[in-house]
Amino acid sequence: MPATFLPKLRLMPLKDLPPDARPREKLLARGPGALSDAELLALLLRTGLAGKGVLQLAQELLDDFGGMAGLLHASAEDLKRIKGLGPAKRAELLAVLELARRALAEQLRERAALDTPQAVKDYLQLHLANKKHECFAVLFLDNQHRLLALEELFRGTLAQTSVYPREVVLRALHHHAAAVVLAHNHPSGTVQPSRADEVLTQSLKAALALVDVRVLDHVIVAPGKALSMAEQGLI
Repeated sequence: MPATFLPKLRLMPLKDLPPDARPREKLLARGPGALSDAELLALLLRTGLAGKGVLQLAQELLDDFGGMAGLLHASAEDLKRIKGLGPAKRAELLAVLELARRALAEQLRERAALDTPQAVKDYLQLHLANKKHECFAVLFLDNQHRLLALEELFRGTLAQTSVYPREVVLRALHHHAAAVVLAHNHPSGTVQPSRADEVLTQSLKAALALVDVRVLDHVIVAPGKALSMAEQGLI
């Protein structure tokens, strides 16, 4: 299909599209992998607005949030500001987001957490990246590095948070954890670790070593991105 024809298709109601260009028929005939992000989103939205086809609405929604990854981090309030997303459509999108969170959680529980570092980053992004305040969380792992629990232990302001090593140690003992992955978000949008992040990591590493719990990584997340301090050689 010529690229110049695609924008015209986005302006049309789904019922007026050629059969092979309708997202539902295309999905059933060729599988979900054949659909663009906008087409998959259009299947959820189902209808557009007066003068705006559902494919155009879906594409504009993706553009507003910086793509599918950004949309997955959208909050209920973020979606409420989008014209054309009524309560039913917002509820469906938020339900899909929650399903994605739970699917990632199940995957982490079923396999060694650090066998797929990107899955850990994605999981932490879904849970932490969209928070407006800075928070500190810990993934507690068993001796095979399977996820036992994720706990958000401390909250702070947008600029700083207070983390108490004693509390982290107590929670690790509570879960009988053999290892942990530390994590926190940067609401400012940067994922570069500060000197304070490095000092905190070493402090927690020393405290947890006293009870034979290893710190495997410290992941910093922001909307759409994440950084592993272990991959940077800082653990």
